[in-house]
Amino acid sequence: MKIGVFTPLFFELSTEEVLDKLAELGIEMVEIGTGNYPGNAHCDIDELLASEKKVKEYQSKFSERNLEISGLSCQGNPLHPNAGFAKSNHVTWRKTVQLAEKMGIAVVNCFSGCPGDSDNAKYPNWITCAWPQDFRELLDWQWNKKIIPYWKEEVKFANTHGMTKIALEMHPGMAVYNPGTLLRLREAVGESIGANFDPSHLFWQGIDPAVAIRKLAGAIYHFHAKDTYIDSINCAENGVLDTKHYGEVAERSWIFRTVGYGSDHKTWKDIVSTLRCAGYDYVLSIEHEDVLASPDEGLRKAITFIREVLFTEDLPGGMWWA
Repeated sequence: MKIGVFTPLFFELSTEEVLDKLAELGIEMVEIGTGNYPGNAHCDIDELLASEKKVKEYQSKFSERNLEISGLSCQGNPLHPNAGFAKSNHVTWRKTVQLAEKMGIAVVNCFSGCPGDSDNAKYPNWITCAWPQDFRELLDWQWNKKIIPYWKEEVKFANTHGMTKIALEMHPGMAVYNPGTLLRLREAVGESIGANFDPSHLFWQGIDPAVAIRKLAGAIYHFHAKDTYIDSINCAENGVLDTKHYGEVAERSWIFRTVGYGSDHKTWKDIVSTLRCAGYDYVLSIEHEDVLASPDEGLRKAITFIREVLFTEDLPGGMWWA
């Protein structure tokens, strides 16, 4: 496995400055945002799609520094009931697939999206309970009329452009937020759907990432190295569903943290070991969203921590002891 970094944390730096910084830190892979929620600070997608020359120049910036692109990321909500917003997110997703084809990149990371409660809705409606019955009926409508039809079409589009690894980040607020919902969509539309596995979104739901990895063996296409700290006192008082602003650190039930500051070495060793057992041998892409650590310090500490738990060598042939 290799250590990577998702670059929006350095949005104020130029592409060259970011790549220089990451190369100096010994990073091997880079995840690039192409638009929607991650922004496109380090990728002018329209410029690249319009010029083969620009694509080659762009790729050379990485190769000159011995860096690989692990995936292009365009997390957004193409199922948003606001038609203009949904279209913008959808167009960026499709452009990202086309750019991945041009650049020979195997993975595009995104969200499943979340519809509203009707064709006349203004905002997404994320269903979190099974009663009253209205919620069950709405959930069936969302999946059968919006989510599955959309992704059936988009899998076809991606496949025509050589893309067979659509890595959905399981994120609360989106239709796909846990292993069960990811596998539901994968079963409905095909094995091009897989996971951009981010443990931070699972920790606070009470999901054991190692168990989730076992469940998703063969369907993990990318991995985010991000942690979550659970505040046991606030959580005991209010539970895990928390709508307070992320800046209200002392009042929240949980916050995102740099790896190692939410869960210990044993937890992350279990995650890495289970990934290997599940056949995943690609990237651990560090995503920094820690309000208590600067991007530079948070990244350095994450790299140090991950190097202690990561397997980097190929397995030797055979078990000499058995």
